[in-house]
Order: sequence, then structure tokens, then C-alpha cells
Amino acid sequence: MAQEIKKIALLTGGGDCPGLNAVIRAVTKAAILNYGMEVIGYKFGYRGLYKNDFVPLTLDSVSGILNRGGTILYSSNKDNLFDYQVEEDGVIVKKDVSDVAVENLKKEGVDVLIVIGGDGTLTSARDFSRKGIKVIGVPKTIDNDLASTDVTFGFNTAIDVVTEALDRLHTTAESHHRIMLCEVMGRNAGWIALEAGIAGSADVILIPEIPYDINKIAEKVREREAEGKNFTIVVVAEGAKPKNGEVVVSKIVKDSPDPIRLGGIGNKLAEDLERLIVDHEVRCTVLGHIQRGGNTSTYDRILSTRYGVAAVELIREGKFGHMVCLKGDTISSDTLENVIGQQTKLVNPEGELVQIAKKIGTTFAE
Repeated sequence: MAQEIKKIALLTGGGDCPGLNAVIRAVTKAAILNYGMEVIGYKFGYRGLYKNDFVPLTLDSVSGILNRGGTILYSSNKDNLFDYQVEEDGVIVKKDVSDVAVENLKKEGVDVLIVIGGDGTLTSARDFSRKGIKVIGVPKTIDNDLASTDVTFGFNTAIDVVTEALDRLHTTAESHHRIMLCEVMGRNAGWIALEAGIAGSADVILIPEIPYDINKIAEKVREREAEGKNFTIVVVAEGAKPKNGEVVVSKIVKDSPDPIRLGGIGNKLAEDLERLIVDHEVRCTVLGHIQRGGNTSTYDRILSTRYGVAAVELIREGKFGHMVCLKGDTISSDTLENVIGQQTKLVNPEGELVQIAKKIGTTFAE
């Protein structure tokens, strides 16, 4: 295999998250130091592959990036080359331009393409594999909702950030006797809100998997008052919704493969609570992209490094069309054909973590 594979390429697609640079670094170092491979990186995900816009990745260029959030290769979540926006005769149309990408890979002598991304990015990776490209996948989602792997990098950093935010909100909430809401990421899966809520001692945790009753939140506030605690901390995932209600949509991005952008549930809930509990001040903090940025946690640096080295080993083993996975404590792999289309890994409302939270007095406002 070492004689056959001389040059590999990387790209990062979808939203950024802590650990991407650590994966890039691990792949580059493992490939160069152990197997003498040449490594390049396409910029802005699949867009760079389409435009043949790439940079060489060397030991020098990946030096010092282990701890950094974001991605030195940049990213895009709008560029599906199998359904890509191009201009023809002054009109924007969508076309399958994947053959252009295939030709660019051949022209640059790339033997293997390593794709780091979530469900949409990896779906395209599978499709390129079907076209004969040697592809290796590395899973990435900050929401930790991919069923094919136990943990995705970036999630641990995100819950650390949210936990610290909840710690800080506690002191100001207690000082002013306020209800403090913290809106966090989590479209369909509430893992960030759940785990950070437990670690950050939230009194109320609202997640997409358990629709809430606002009256139950008010009950919790009154219950705490009766105990002499005149403040309440609520952590709410962006995809949380009331019983018989809908999620709050912040905007529609028409040129995106996933056009619906959630956001605003925290502020809406704050307004609704102030009307319901008129003698209380309610404040909302939306963490947003703060959860994605900054330094990468120790756990995610190690996990990302394991994933990156494992991706290179899959190349050595000839396991193309596979994605790196973590199962228990062991790094393994699964085929992209199996991975794509699996159901999202959701929080089980009857699962251990939810029950633990309830047993220490946290409510999900069911």
C-alpha cells in the first residue's frame, strides 16, 4: 500500500468545531512521518475541490495548530457538488459538477481523499466513493448526534464552554434574584444542554426530545422560592419546543442544503415567562458560536488525534469508503454506505442521564 499511495488530500466541510485542526495535524504528521506521503488540503470544503483551490500541508504548516479551534483549511456548508449552484446564461441553476472534482483529483495526482464532516459532507463523500474515488471519512458534529460513533470531537469542548457559562450565570442570577436562561446549540438532539446542564447545576433543562410545559417551569421557580432560593437557572437547546408547539426559526438561508436556521427560543421563552411570572426578571444569554470557538479541550485534542492517525491507518489497510468510529474505548471503522442514512442519535427521555438529572432535582418541565 505504501508504494501505491503517494499523495493524499484533506477537506473540512459543514460547520466548524473544536478539534478540526487537531485532525488535520494528526493526519499530516502521521502520513508524512510514517509513510512519506505528500499531503494537500482543499480550501473551503468541496468548493475548493471544485475550484482546485488547495494548499500543501507540511510539518511546518500544521505546527502549533493542535489547540486552535476552527480549521486552517476553512469550511463551507453550502457546497454540494452533486447539486451545485452555477451560472448559465445569466441564470443561477443547480447542476451535478462532481466530475469536475474527480478530474481535479486526478490532475493533482491525489490517491486518497480524507473528508472531515457531518452527515451532509459525508453523504457527498459516499457519493464520490461510488464514483471510484478512494475516500476515508472522519465524523464531525458538535451536537454529538451521529449514531455511528459514540463520541464526536468538539462536543466535549462545547459542553465545557456551556458549563463555564452556567457557572458564571449562577453568580449574577443569585445577586439579582433573576431567572437566567442560557440558549445552547442542539437542533434535534439535546446532548449539549443535557450534559452541560447537569455539570453546570441547571435547575431546568429543555431539550428537543422532551417537549416542555411552561407552567412546569413556573412551578419550579415557585418551588425554589419556597426553599429560600430566589433565582433559577434554565438551559435550553435551540431545538427545544413547547408541547403542541413548534421550534423557533431565526431565518431561512435559501442557498443552503439545510436552509432552516433555528434560534430565538431563549428570548421567546424569556418573554413568555415574564408574562407568566410577573414579579420576576428574566434574562436570556445566547451562547451561539462561542460554543464552537476558542481553544480545544484536552479530551477533544486527544480524540481528534486518534481519529486523524486512524484515518491514515485505514489508508494503509486499504479500507476505502470507510469512516473512522469510536466504539467504547476502541477506535474502529464502518463503511460510509452503512453510516449514511442512519437515524440521528437522540437523547433517550428514559435514559440514564435524564434520570440522574431528575433524581437530583432538575426538571425537564414535562
